[in-house]
Amino acid sequence: MINVGVTGASGRMGRLLIDNIIRSEDVCLTAAFDLMNIGEDVGEVAHIGTLNVPLSHVDDMESVLKNTGTQVLIDFTIANATAVNAPRAAACGVSLVVGTTGLTPEQKKSIEDSITSNNVAGIISPNYSVGVYVFFKLLGEAAKYLDDVDIEIIEAHHNQKKDAPSGTAKGAAEVISKVLGGKDYVYGREGLAPRGKEIGIHAVRGGDIVGDHTVLFAGDGERIEIKHQAHSRQAFAGGAVKAAAWIGNAEPGLYTMQDILGL
Repeated sequence: MINVGVTGASGRMGRLLIDNIIRSEDVCLTAAFDLMNIGEDVGEVAHIGTLNVPLSHVDDMESVLKNTGTQVLIDFTIANATAVNAPRAAACGVSLVVGTTGLTPEQKKSIEDSITSNNVAGIISPNYSVGVYVFFKLLGEAAKYLDDVDIEIIEAHHNQKKDAPSGTAKGAAEVISKVLGGKDYVYGREGLAPRGKEIGIHAVRGGDIVGDHTVLFAGDGERIEIKHQAHSRQAFAGGAVKAAAWIGNAEPGLYTMQDILGL
């Protein structure tokens, strides 16, 4: 049984992560962090019953992680918070499952460096849906045979999502670009915008869309569309808890969801 902590535990994703943790046979909730509801039982805050795990302020992270024997911290908060809290946890010898999107390259590298320098295990992924990584696998295979067509990526998310394009859309572009030996990206188009050999990436924001990603491989007279749709955030929470159980038993180092899923 792996001891797991959650940041942003009072939030929508935090509550869903906690629900998945307590239903898992592989992990146990030992710590919960937030900026509000401090001292309250996190299970009561999440409306899932008493769990005897109090909400702790992030400023107390080091002492709480050590006192509770937490082995893995799951962080799905916001970039500026994750950039501070993830390295703090790694410095305590705690492994990391980071699902925060919108990290700058500098923030991501700082977290990666904290994982390697503190000799812990960690994964930083924009998406923990198992289906997304099958989606990526299919994109890579398709790109091998469709190197001379126009490629467009369209993603759609709810109107509260702050970053664009999504990390998953960027991940899809990276998979395809790697297969094709490197491609430029164009984010949306306006005015005179003749198409070249780039990958176009487009973001839609509206309503309560959980996450839709479509890749068009458009040639002369035909096109192929490969699509992934998340129907609820459960797809992400379930995958993150699966990742935490795996990371908790892993040797120190940086891992990907492909490693965890055997892809």
